[in-house]
Amino acid sequence: MATSGGGSYRNGTHRNSLKVDRPFSMNSNPKTSVKSKPLSSSGLRRSSTDADFADCVELQPELKRLKLRKNNWDSDTYEFDEVLTEFASQKRVYEVVAKPVVESVLDGYNGTIMAYGQTGTGKTYTLGRLGEEDTAARGIMVRAMEDILADVSLETDSISVSYLQLYMETIQDLLDPANDNIPIVEDSKTGDVSLPGANLVEIRDQKSFVELLRLGEAHRFAANTKLNTESSRSHAILMVHVKRSVKGKHSALSSEKGSNLHMKTLRPAIVRKGKLVVVDLAGSERIDKSGSEGHTLEEAKSINLSLSALGKCINALAENSVHVPVRDSKLTRLLKDSFGGTARTSLVITIGPSPRHRGETASTIMFGQRAMKVENMLKLKEEFDYKSLSRGLDIQLDKLISEHERQQKAFENEIERITTEAQNRISEVERNYEDALEEERVKYQRDYMESIKKLEEQLVKNQQKHGFEKVPVRSEDDCSALTSNTESSKISAVEEVSELKKLLQKESLLRKAAEEEVNSLKSQLAQWKRSEASGNSEIIKLRKMLEDEALQKEKLEGEIAILHSQLLQISSEADETRRRLDRGGSGKVPGDLDSLFSQVKLQQQEPGNGEKASVAKLFEQVGLQKILSLLESEDSDLRIHAVKVVANLAAEETNQEKIVEAGGLTSLLMLLRSSENETIHRVAAGAIANLAMNETNQELIMGQGGIGLLSITAANAEDPQTLRMVAGAIANLCGNDKLQMKLRGEGGIKALLGMVRCRHPDVLAQVARGIANFAKCESRASMQGTKTGRSLLIEDGALPWIVQNANNEASPIRRHIELALCHLAQHEANAKDMISGGALWELVRISRDCSREDIRTLAHRTLTSCPAFQAEMRRL
Repeated sequence: MATSGGGSYRNGTHRNSLKVDRPFSMNSNPKTSVKSKPLSSSGLRRSSTDADFADCVELQPELKRLKLRKNNWDSDTYEFDEVLTEFASQKRVYEVVAKPVVESVLDGYNGTIMAYGQTGTGKTYTLGRLGEEDTAARGIMVRAMEDILADVSLETDSISVSYLQLYMETIQDLLDPANDNIPIVEDSKTGDVSLPGANLVEIRDQKSFVELLRLGEAHRFAANTKLNTESSRSHAILMVHVKRSVKGKHSALSSEKGSNLHMKTLRPAIVRKGKLVVVDLAGSERIDKSGSEGHTLEEAKSINLSLSALGKCINALAENSVHVPVRDSKLTRLLKDSFGGTARTSLVITIGPSPRHRGETASTIMFGQRAMKVENMLKLKEEFDYKSLSRGLDIQLDKLISEHERQQKAFENEIERITTEAQNRISEVERNYEDALEEERVKYQRDYMESIKKLEEQLVKNQQKHGFEKVPVRSEDDCSALTSNTESSKISAVEEVSELKKLLQKESLLRKAAEEEVNSLKSQLAQWKRSEASGNSEIIKLRKMLEDEALQKEKLEGEIAILHSQLLQISSEADETRRRLDRGGSGKVPGDLDSLFSQVKLQQQEPGNGEKASVAKLFEQVGLQKILSLLESEDSDLRIHAVKVVANLAAEETNQEKIVEAGGLTSLLMLLRSSENETIHRVAAGAIANLAMNETNQELIMGQGGIGLLSITAANAEDPQTLRMVAGAIANLCGNDKLQMKLRGEGGIKALLGMVRCRHPDVLAQVARGIANFAKCESRASMQGTKTGRSLLIEDGALPWIVQNANNEASPIRRHIELALCHLAQHEANAKDMISGGALWELVRISRDCSREDIRTLAHRTLTSCPAFQAEMRRL
């Protein structure tokens, strides 16, 4: 079954992780984890009686398996994810069993950690030990909360805890013993199980969590039996709810350019909700061995009935039965999501080594073996945080109102300042002009009077100097002398008159200059008056702007009210959409796209119709071209929703041809080329991976440069889910014989090997699948004679990674790598590189220990048919 964090377009598998524990109270405390079918093997010791051996269990942790002895000469072998001995520390147990689950919960998935086993085999010690005396003895509950608190930010994230017990088929709150009959509520549409009556306590630090565990343990039912002095008589259930805001997707308030209303684009934050469930099951027991009687006997019967119901559900799921009896017990209803549901589950099984309890030990091991066959569909719990959006809207509204009031106050103060300054400057200019005019008038009047006075004085002097006096008759000589004197006096008078004319001309010029200066002052005064008139018009204009701002404020307040109503509508629509969309849905698709997607869902799930509606009818009603056109929208959220719709449609093989014909493949490749959004890359790569399962589509993808775009996306991506989608797409392309050389030439193999840097098991599984597909095509080409020389995988340096992961603990990775090695070994040109690279001994191990018979047979046939391998094995 495919694992998915957010839709049916994701690829990969996940199996439940199991761990088996031997009790410290029964001589030892080994801990193991289960993963495969039992293999029969012969014992190494033989004896005449069954009592010759001390323990019925032999642990082989280095091989991740154990042997359960039937007698002195025969035993059964079981392989597990992990085998931990009695010397394994609590830290080692946590890192192997619980840490991957806790990390998944922090990423937004549900997770379950459960302990199952006989009474007294150390389940409560493994899960619930507080470690107050010895911190190294801290159990899974305490260590899980330490990791959660270290990873979250208490400013933006929240952690809340419920602690319950299932006692005699009633659910009781360990934090409030009076609350002793909590009902189970199941959502009829989604199937999610909840306990609305349980106390939910918010956790802020590790100390308060430990106090909460201590309080719960004090209220838990326990009794003294022959198998355990403090035997738990109830199933304890710790539920940790983690709510985290996704970084880079927080609510954005961006200005719309060119808008006079200063409106904001509001987008709600994305919140991931993960739930960790830690279940400490009460131990199974046989009445004749535990010595239970009276009320303790009734408790034991209730415990065994609920565990029996759980075993039936596990058997039904392991056998892919149509009916799974989850309603036979409240325990199975509570754990519905943990087995065959959407949670990532680790099962801890605890066993004892004593031969006296061999029957209980065998039953526990077989329970784990069957549980390993159950596969869960992981689902990412993401939703929009409309409460935070509402709070952000209120804060933004307050900021807008206060900013508008501040700007209005500053605007009024500026107008008042400009008006006062203009009036003061006008008054000052008028005073200066009047003073200057008066000074000039007085000056010119004084100069004029002085000039007149000087002229008058000069005229009087001249008259006195040249005036005629009566004298007696003179002689002729005297008359001549007098005549000459008179002529000289006339000449002197003429010179005096010319000088006076020059003075008068000079005075006229000075007067003209004074008049010009007066005219200049008058023009300056007129200019100042015009400036005053302009200032008045500017004031009038500013007042008009103030009135417009007031009107705009009223419009803004109206639009804010509209935003409030729209927010309420969005919240209600989002709730309706979450109830309406199936498990592959991913949130509210805005506008017309929502109605289109709903039409597709209704057509595909129309009651009374035995077959799905035809592709032509669906696309005619939904409008595929309109959906594809939204892939080019400028709104990134709209593009994300559109590409998710295309990805969901591409998951159906009947829709793929129509999508390709309508240009959907080209649009998806364009998104990889042009978009920088990680979510768009992830979903688009998932859609391309679905389309790449068709051989015709594979050639189209390669023809449009798809492998190059996928390689670039892989090089730039950091998100494991994006890398998993890209690796899945390339892995599908690797299975086409015609595209081998082109895929390698455009960097497909290099891109696959580059993605192993992520180290995420789902990514590595897709990389291993791609390498196996490529090696299989090369092997087929070699047998047909169309391929010679070394493998392209070896030339590109893939062999060291293949050998390193040939015995990987994750079965999907190991299975694909084993197939790849077998296919590479079938071509003798690769033998030398495989021998020098250490692949020969992995082939030997596969031929002996591989859990799949077909792979073992292929490895054995390859070893025996290759002369180079046979020679090397004889040499060594």
